[in-house]
Amino acid sequence: MPTQPVQTRTVRVPTADGRADAFAAFPDGGDRHPGVLMYADGFGIRPVLREMARELAGHGYYVLVPNYFYRHGPAPVIELPEYIGEEARPAVFAQVMPLIQAHTTERVLSDADAYLGFLAAQPEVGAGPVAVTGYCIGGLLAMRTAAAHPGQVAAVAVFHGPVSADGLAGLTAQVHLGHAEGDLTPEALGELNQALDAAGVAYTSEIYPGTVHGFTMSDTDSFNPAALQRHWDRLLPLLDRALAGGRGPGREATG
Repeated sequence: MPTQPVQTRTVRVPTADGRADAFAAFPDGGDRHPGVLMYADGFGIRPVLREMARELAGHGYYVLVPNYFYRHGPAPVIELPEYIGEEARPAVFAQVMPLIQAHTTERVLSDADAYLGFLAAQPEVGAGPVAVTGYCIGGLLAMRTAAAHPGQVAAVAVFHGPVSADGLAGLTAQVHLGHAEGDLTPEALGELNQALDAAGVAYTSEIYPGTVHGFTMSDTDSFNPAALQRHWDRLLPLLDRALAGGRGPGREATG
């Protein structure tokens, strides 16, 4: 599918605890586009995440990828190999896990307020609701963000994320959950889907066949190209349904 030319920039998002560096990608041309907050996996902002943000932006979205570990320094917060293979994982996880443990729910929600406020203020972002997507631990942040902002987040998509039936109170967004095989027991998946039923939201929750945790990330040995394509095949229609009203002419042109 052809995509639009894209601009990218590094931005700094004011938060209650400082300034979060972030990667932004959006279509060229001056029009306004729906906003999408994209939470990286625990490995953070790196070439593969920038490429995914550019790919999504090319379909007509302003995509913001925050360094949610900014309290520990700018991205890359930890040194990563170009390819995160099995041999590299123990050393990488030894650095990442303390950062994840320090990222409390209070910090998640405070930062989410700042990220969404920043998105709404950008001249390239149209009026109306936004979407949130996340990968791995970023998927948990995405669900918490969506549940805390029912009037603002119209769609949330999570891929190989540690989501559960807890924490869905207040959720109104359309939902897609793409699970890896082994991410959830059948019982946990059933409980999650029952909680989504009880929330009354439109959702899809499916196990992507032949996958392991991390299947979207091409710089890891978990990568599954077919599952990454399935991710786009689910994500793009969801965003189009939920956010079509956020497109419009540039603010300068209308002012």
